Amino acid sequence: MARRQGLIRTSCQLAAGLLLTAGLVGCSIFGSSNAPKPAALEQLEPAIAGQVVWSSRVDGVQFPLAVSARGEQFVVAASNGAVQAMQASDGQVLWRADVGQKLNAGVGSDGRFAAVVTRDNELVVLDAGQVLWRKPMASSVLAAPLVAGERVFVLTVDRQVRAFDALDGRLLWNLRRPGEPLTLAQPGVLSSYKDTLIAGQGPRLAGIDPLRGTVRWEASVANPRGTNEVERLADLVAPALRQGELVCARAFQSAVGCVNAERGSALWSRNSGGANGIGGDAAAIVAADASDRLTAWNIANGEVLWTAEQFQNRRLSAPLLVGKTVVVGDFEGQVHFLARDSGKTQLRLPTDGSPIQVAPVALGTTVLVVTRNGGLFAMRPE
Repeated sequence: MARRQGLIRTSCQLAAGLLLTAGLVGCSIFGSSNAPKPAALEQLEPAIAGQVVWSSRVDGVQFPLAVSARGEQFVVAASNGAVQAMQASDGQVLWRADVGQKLNAGVGSDGRFAAVVTRDNELVVLDAGQVLWRKPMASSVLAAPLVAGERVFVLTVDRQVRAFDALDGRLLWNLRRPGEPLTLAQPGVLSSYKDTLIAGQGPRLAGIDPLRGTVRWEASVANPRGTNEVERLADLVAPALRQGELVCARAFQSAVGCVNAERGSALWSRNSGGANGIGGDAAAIVAADASDRLTAWNIANGEVLWTAEQFQNRRLSAPLLVGKTVVVGDFEGQVHFLARDSGKTQLRLPTDGSPIQVAPVALGTTVLVVTRNGGLFAMRPE
């Protein structure tokens, strides 16, 4: 019972309820007074230089995955339905649009087309800032759409995968797998590898033919255990990491692992509680557990490289690895820069005091963080 309560409490803190066939599991029984006290910020003498190079603002970001990075631009979606593309180097707005409704899922973009999903469950696709078409979705969508190859791919909460023609909105195919008795109301994994679409299906990654919507392979990131559906819940959560042939992801409150997308087989999996996605690079994966203890694993074999406990219970975002640095935000809007090889804090930069709502995103040496209050802060560590 303790594990069940902890699981539901964690998802409530992230505004990610558990969807049952009978309805939504309530969160009111877990009051904030029971929450563990966040670790105090450590005394820090900066070991590297870094600064905010530009900042901007949108209405606010009440959902994850609000930023897409393509080419030389960030594409950002706000909760009020505003979508804009910004030059990564200086924050100049390249185009701005309003879809006319509040949003439920963040933006996906290939640099030309951008796609969002509204709270009325409508997929909206824009071309260079102009609304091109709209399509109602039969199921709720929380994950940002994936735009690739002049197609728009959508992953629903019940883990259907749908493909649309980016130019005219035609439904190309719809993949519906045998349903899980319980799914997580949190953005799932939707990515690509070469000519294969990658989608999270419960605790498994599925490789899908993007032209036909047929499954090429499946591989498990976690092997759920428990006596009931709640304890066995292990949906894959975004963000995931694609690095070379590997696609790595977190299974909710269960494990972190990697799959070889070329062979369609699991490479390794390590038990690790936690509700947020992961960050990584060609050598390592980093993720926080349910207590916000950060762990780095060797991407090749899952060997633990280091752990960092200085941010416990600070409600961390998913991390970003860029160069020799791990970047992660917390509930007070602080952005922490850690040494990639040791996990030691090297630099801390403040934002607007509201939680860092999404995983930091990088283009070149520019790192963009987005706060819940809609602050956009572009930073460059040195």
